[in-house]
Amino acid sequence: MTSPEASQTVGVGVGVLVVRDGMVLLGKRLGSHGAGTWAGPGGRLEFGESVEECARRELLEETGLELGPVTAGPYANDAFPELGQQHVTLFVVARQTVGAPVNVEPHKCEGWHWFPWGRLPSPLFAPVETLLKSGFVA
Repeated sequence: MTSPEASQTVGVGVGVLVVRDGMVLLGKRLGSHGAGTWAGPGGRLEFGESVEECARRELLEETGLELGPVTAGPYANDAFPELGQQHVTLFVVARQTVGAPVNVEPHKCEGWHWFPWGRLPSPLFAPVETLLKSGFVA
């Protein structure tokens, strides 16, 4: 018999904070943990992938946006006890993207919308909430 701790995992994710004209791009999550919460584009870091490569891949897969230069941002460390998981999310700040966001994965996201950083929607996905509570300003 395995102990409960044996099924617990720690993962690394990459979150992309797309910022334009003082607004940040968020979408409402569907069909996975955090469903019904607002988050930026992002996903799990794959083996051998750099943080920037992951950010570029996830942004294109989810929004169709092409990523210009990025700046390393803060990180969030969140536990999801109901899943037996803990995620460290490394954020990148993208102030130069090409294109208009498109909901490329409608089964995973309700749609992409722009929000002022000081007036984000609710509820937020845990890593974004952690980022907000840390005092970070996009």
